Amino acid sequence: MESDERYMWMALDLARKGWGKTSPNPMVGAVLVKDGEVVGTGFHHRAGEPHAEVIALREAGEKARGATLYTNLEPCSHFGRTPPCTDALIAAGVRKVVMATTDPNPMISGKGAARLKEAGIKVKSGVLEEKARRLNEAFFKYITTGIPFVVAKTAMTLDGKIATHTGKSRWITGEKSRNFVHRLRSRCDGIMVGINTVLCDDPLLNVRLEGEEHNPLRIIVDSRARLPLEATVVKTARQYRTILATTALAPEGKLSALRSSGVEVMVLPDKKEKVDLYALMQALGKREVSALLVEGGGNLNYALLEQNLIDKLYCFVAPLLFGGKDAPTPLEGEGIEEPAQSWVVENIEIKQLEQDLLIIGYPSRREKVVHRSGGRTGRNIEPATLL
Repeated sequence: MESDERYMWMALDLARKGWGKTSPNPMVGAVLVKDGEVVGTGFHHRAGEPHAEVIALREAGEKARGATLYTNLEPCSHFGRTPPCTDALIAAGVRKVVMATTDPNPMISGKGAARLKEAGIKVKSGVLEEKARRLNEAFFKYITTGIPFVVAKTAMTLDGKIATHTGKSRWITGEKSRNFVHRLRSRCDGIMVGINTVLCDDPLLNVRLEGEEHNPLRIIVDSRARLPLEATVVKTARQYRTILATTALAPEGKLSALRSSGVEVMVLPDKKEKVDLYALMQALGKREVSALLVEGGGNLNYALLEQNLIDKLYCFVAPLLFGGKDAPTPLEGEGIEEPAQSWVVENIEIKQLEQDLLIIGYPSRREKVVHRSGGRTGRNIEPATLL
């Protein structure tokens, strides 16, 4: 068992090399071992390119015959953008496959393991399963629900303010925290803010890391198209993909002007004259946005939380005090009436980034929420598996 875990850790470390590049596919690493020697390794680089198992088989060559494969996810058994990995493993003569977890994709789930067993290959599952599921938590949510895994990021002072009472917020956190956020952006398919964030901060919403070329899709939630044509996100819309998520309440003339500037306009149903956020999540899911980072203000954060649409929180706390009864906080909205009604943030992890604290956790879902889009009842959202 110890050797199984050691090689699975190697597979997980390899899988992480594809972070931010494989979507909508999962991150997968593979290690081929024969007679106690690693004879081949591989990881999935990006969607459409060879899978980790195939790369490891190529490296191993003839040494793959009789070897054991370690992988953090069940090998695929269907033709997608690439041929089935199960067929390649069978043809190579692999003796045994040790996997961390089955693939939640309905097209694969259990079928890959069954195909291997039918060919006489031994299969073992469950090695470091919790770690493997956490690594691909965005994929697990997206592939089973069709909507993105939503990560909400906030930065606040010790007294819980995200800006001064005049709306100024640059900078609350230190440089190390801001660099962390750029790495977080680089690992997501989309980054979303509300119109008030654009009006107050005029952000660029790109990734500013040396050597990083991936920039997430930018989404502005703005029910009445108040987005100024001179805003930075509009002026750079031909350089960075940008979507305005709006409603029929927006003036058509303004929408035409934004389209002419390179902004893609997405007209969605409204709820109480606000963008229907669940309809937006469905639309983004169809665009293969599997991981969505939200850097919005208190109203957008609360609206998402109230609808059980936030899966994970990254909360930066800086050693500053702003004060001010009118200064904004990470959660606005109506709020709750009793402490017993609160959301509980679970599986907490705390990091220190210079003088800032970063609290990472998963908000609990208080009750089942029925989403309705376009006047029709949507499916109930069940809690995702977030280990």
